[in-house]
Amino acid sequence: MSDTFTLIGLVEPASPDLVEAFNNWYLGNHIEDVSNAPTVKSARVLKAKKGFMADNAPSPYLAIYELEGENAERAEAALLAYLADPDAWQQRQPNNNSLGIIGAGIYEEIMRF
Repeated sequence: MSDTFTLIGLVEPASPDLVEAFNNWYLGNHIEDVSNAPTVKSARVLKAKKGFMADNAPSPYLAIYELEGENAERAEAALLAYLADPDAWQQRQPNNNSLGIIGAGIYEEIMRF
């Protein structure tokens, strides 16, 4: 049986001089690459427009991936195995170290209204 998990990533360009590289690699290639992983059911990125009840949003970008797997550990392992395989996606561009990760985690839904 497979469960659904949500991988959330709070990300930004690693430095101000890497914005173009971030746009080219992370937004222009990496998100689509990850969306092709066998356990990933959807992938999307949101760009912050303003903070909520604060001056700034906690991150300029929010990446949301829906994963399937027996448990969170196996879903993560399957995604990491896909990313480690250089032949998994022919259009994959090499990581250009433009990604700054503020925080990330795999979540399981416990409530919905």
